[in-house]
This record gives sequence, structure tokens and C-alpha cells, in this order.
Amino acid sequence: MQNVDKTLQDAAKIAKMYYYGDLTTQQIAKELKVSRPTVSRLLSLAKKTGLVQITVQDGQDQIPPMAELIKKKFSLDAVHIVSVPHVLDEVIWLERVAKYTANRLTTVMKPHLTLGIAWGTTMSAISEHLTPVDAHDLSIVQLNGSGNTFLSDNSYASTILKVFADTYNARVYLLPVPAFFDHKETKEAMWRERSIRQIVKLQQKAEVLLYSIGAVSGGVPSHIHTGGYMEREEQQTLRKDKAVGDIATVFFRADGTWEDVKINSRTSGPPLTLFAKAAHGICVVSGLAKAPGLLAALRAGYMTELIVDEPTARRTLELASEGRSASE
Repeated sequence: MQNVDKTLQDAAKIAKMYYYGDLTTQQIAKELKVSRPTVSRLLSLAKKTGLVQITVQDGQDQIPPMAELIKKKFSLDAVHIVSVPHVLDEVIWLERVAKYTANRLTTVMKPHLTLGIAWGTTMSAISEHLTPVDAHDLSIVQLNGSGNTFLSDNSYASTILKVFADTYNARVYLLPVPAFFDHKETKEAMWRERSIRQIVKLQQKAEVLLYSIGAVSGGVPSHIHTGGYMEREEQQTLRKDKAVGDIATVFFRADGTWEDVKINSRTSGPPLTLFAKAAHGICVVSGLAKAPGLLAALRAGYMTELIVDEPTARRTLELASEGRSASE
């Protein structure tokens, strides 16, 4: 019985690499160190057993042990661990995770759905691999502002959302404010404006939220830190506040607290309660530098579904099992 379960787990893993990751049977065989006939046999098994229909069906009794551990430990609805070559650059990891997520979204997008998106490096990568879906009356709403006083071109976020909207033939609702306000009083005044209140209401009614965990540095640094959105003094303040990551430019600590992190009084992102209460919050993470922030977000319940590369998932579990705080 154990051998049968292991075979089905292998078949599910290879099916996801083939259909979601767009890898050839030769690439899969080389990466997993098995023969091409073995890959083909397991792909056939995946089809015969119903793991593969039009899309990959991630049967909960066939999910890999590490994904099942994360799912149970943090009470998630679903966990997808994307196989990546450990020896290659993290940019390649992100590419794999982005492709997987783009394919996963084809099963998520339904008629009349509102999708909230927090822009960033990960969302940009996902946007490059989107495929149209057979749905109608879709809406996409921006979760955090993107204005930047240091650069003349502030189109980064709007371009990402436009690609999503064009691919899904959806209406797009942009949040026309800075990523960070200079003064919290200015933000409070803006949030009293009717046009902004309407966007906030759309954010709150979104059935699906799509976002990542931000990290200060790593193989693929977060755009909020590299795009000129924050001054050096603000980044130093984040370190003093012991922030380990952010979601939609709202920063949080290892214990998930965020309300008294100083910069959050001026950020345009929604309160993290929006993610904690979301019916379907899809968090997409790639890169070892994001592991501490991911662990904190998992502990705080800031997602219902996780898509993550294998090395980052493993590192996150190591941090959790070592009993260390996510800030270490």
C-alpha cells in the first residue's frame, strides 16, 4: 500500500511539472534523475487514475508529504510545492513558480469574480505566463498604491494589472495613490475621498486575493525595496521595528503583528486583517530570503492557499522546527 501511495505521489509531482511547469519529459527525467520512459509511464498513470483531466487535480490524498505537513501544520486549504533545480539561480525558481501559478489561476477564475492583486516582482513574473479563461464579468482591483516620487515612470503596477485584465477580459480598478504617503494625515484625508472609498470597498468584497511576501534582499529582491519607493532611513526604521516581511506594502513582525510598525501608518496597502479573513487568499512565494516572512505569515494565518518553490518550503519548515523566531 505504501509503494502505491508513493507511486501516486510521484505521478502527481511529474504531472504538475509537465502540465503546470511546462517542462518536457526530457527535462523532468534529467532533474529527477530518472529515465524518460519512467516519466512517460507516470504521466500515463496520472491520466488513468484521474490525477490529470483537463487540469492537474491535486488530490489531497496524493499531495507530497512536505506539502501535506505545511497544510496541516498551518491549517491551509491547499499547498502547492513547485519542484525547481536547487543548483540554478533563484530567478529560475521564480520562473517555475510563476508558470505554475498562472496555470493554477485558470482553475480559480470564475464568472462574476473579483480578484484583488498586490503588485510586485512575483506578480510581474506571473503576468508573463497568463492564459485566457472561459469566464465573464470579471473584475480586478489593485490592493496597494504604486506612486513613486523618486521615479518619473510610475506605470510598473498598472502595467501588471493591465496584463491580467487584458488576458481575462476583466474590468480593472486602479488605486491612484502613492505606495507610501509622506504624512499619515494625508493618507487619512485621501481615504475619506469617495473614489478611494469605492476602491477599498471593492478590495473588501474580492472573493480571491493574489499576493506574495516581500523581502528586503535575496536572489530576487522585492521591487518595493529596489524600485526607489523607500528611503534609506525608512529601511533602517523597518529593521528597528523588527519587520520580517510585507504583504501589499504592509510590514509585519515574526509574530505577525503589524499595527504599530511605524511605516504602516503611511502605507497605502490594506490592513492585514483583510488577508487573515479572506475566503481565498493565494500567497505565491519564491526565494530563500522570503522564508522568515513566509513563516510569520503562515503563523498569523495570512493565507488560505500557498504556492511555493521546494527549497523555500523546506527552509520555512526548518525555521519552524528549529523553534527559532522568524526574524533570526
